[in-house]
Amino acid sequence: MRSARRGAQPLAHAAINFALYEKGQPRQWVLSEYPLLSVEDGARTLRIGGSSLRWNDDGTMSASVAERTPWLGKPVRAELHFTPEVRGTDAYQLVNGLSHYWQPFAPRGSAKVSLSYRDLTLEGRGYHDGNHGEVPLGTDLRGWDWERTHHRDFTRITYRPWQDETTPLVVSASSGALIATRAHLPPAMTVTTGWGLPVPAREPMALLESSPFYARLEHREEHAETMGEVADFQRFRTPPFTWMASFRTRVERDS
Repeated sequence: MRSARRGAQPLAHAAINFALYEKGQPRQWVLSEYPLLSVEDGARTLRIGGSSLRWNDDGTMSASVAERTPWLGKPVRAELHFTPEVRGTDAYQLVNGLSHYWQPFAPRGSAKVSLSYRDLTLEGRGYHDGNHGEVPLGTDLRGWDWERTHHRDFTRITYRPWQDETTPLVVSASSGALIATRAHLPPAMTVTTGWGLPVPAREPMALLESSPFYARLEHREEHAETMGEVADFQRFRTPPFTWMASFRTRVERDS
């Protein structure tokens, strides 16, 4: 964020984030920033440091994570293979008049992850999305929260931008079809974290990440698994919280 205030270019601060949780507890965390990235194979492969993300010829996606933890520099290795069941094509403008867009590239699919952590291999349901904009988050869009729920036969994603008179975006994906609508939803019931951040009130709920400006949550019930995120971008841009975030980031000088 200090670099952003000085006019630094985003491509000079590419980053890899990887988080592993077990029974609601964090086990591995990586947030590594690099001065360069490369896009190859006709924009099908992205490389940042020793990690990569690639769309394969058969429509599947592969990701490789080769990083180190921020403080002790312990190696973290993971290999992901993702097979989409539903493909998305459109990028949706989150708020009329603002430049921020969200795109569900593949909101539902099957995933297999091989981890160096305890030599584990995990299989389950996954999804892939992205967002982009022309101005830094927090300069106009105050924040957002979203939830993604995988049911047995379909996936539902609800995106709520924090802006006046904004209608949440709801995406449903099932049987190879994707439906996106703007829905007038009742205000979400919330509770407050120890940092004073409002998060959805769900029981049982696992608070996987909690900081002054960000929370990641998990909620499970029979035949349904929900992952959610709450992000307050205006808080993130305040100097004390920016300084705190730097302690979880490893800055690599070599690309």
